[in-house]
Amino acid sequence: MLVTVPGRDVLDAFELAGSPVVLAGGEGRSVRVGDVVLKPADGDLQAAEWLARTMACIPEEGFRISRPLHTADGAWIYHGWTASRYVPGAEPDHGAAPRWLEIIAAGRAFHRVLAGLPRPDFLDRRSNWWETGSKVAWQERGPDLIAGFHTPYMELSALLVSPPGEQPQLIHGDLTGNVLFAPGLAPAVIENPPTIWCCSGWVA
Repeated sequence: MLVTVPGRDVLDAFELAGSPVVLAGGEGRSVRVGDVVLKPADGDLQAAEWLARTMACIPEEGFRISRPLHTADGAWIYHGWTASRYVPGAEPDHGAAPRWLEIIAAGRAFHRVLAGLPRPDFLDRRSNWWETGSKVAWQERGPDLIAGFHTPYMELSALLVSPPGEQPQLIHGDLTGNVLFAPGLAPAVIENPPTIWCCSGWVA
C-alpha cells in the first residue's frame, strides 16, 4: 500500500512538531504527530469543513470525540489534510467480551447532542450506493429492485414500524467499528469519511 504522509508545510500550518507516524486502521492513510492525527480530506470538501466545525463545538456528554483543529489562520483543511486530537482507545474484542450495548448507549448519547442540527445542503448533492441505501432504509425513497428481490423486500418492509421520532435528524452512519474504549474513559465516537458519516434518520 502506498502511504502518503503530509509535508512539512502541512505540519507547520497546523503548528505541529515531530515526524508523522502512520496509524493502523483508517486504510493506513492517517498519521499521528504527537497528540494530533492528520488524515486526507477526501471527497466533498464542504462536507469535511462542516464536519470539522460541528465536531469542534459539540459538548461531550456520555462520549468522547476527536476534536478537530484548524490552522493558524483558521482553515479546517490545508493542502488536502485535516487535523484532530488523538483519542486513546481501541475497538472492543466482541468475541471475548461483547460491548454492543455500550456502543448503542454511546451512539444514543452522541445523537442526542446532534438533535436539532439543521440538515447540511451537501447531503442533497450526494449520489452513491451508501446514500441510496440510507435513504431507502429511512424510507426517504423507494428502492430500484432487481428481478427476484421484490418478494423478499415486501416481506421485510412488512416488519417495519413507524419511525420513533417525528422529525428526521443527523445520525452517525456507521457506529460498528467506530466506537473506541479505554479504561476509565467514556467511549470515543470517531467519525468516518463524510461520505457515509451523515445521513438522515431518527433517534429513539
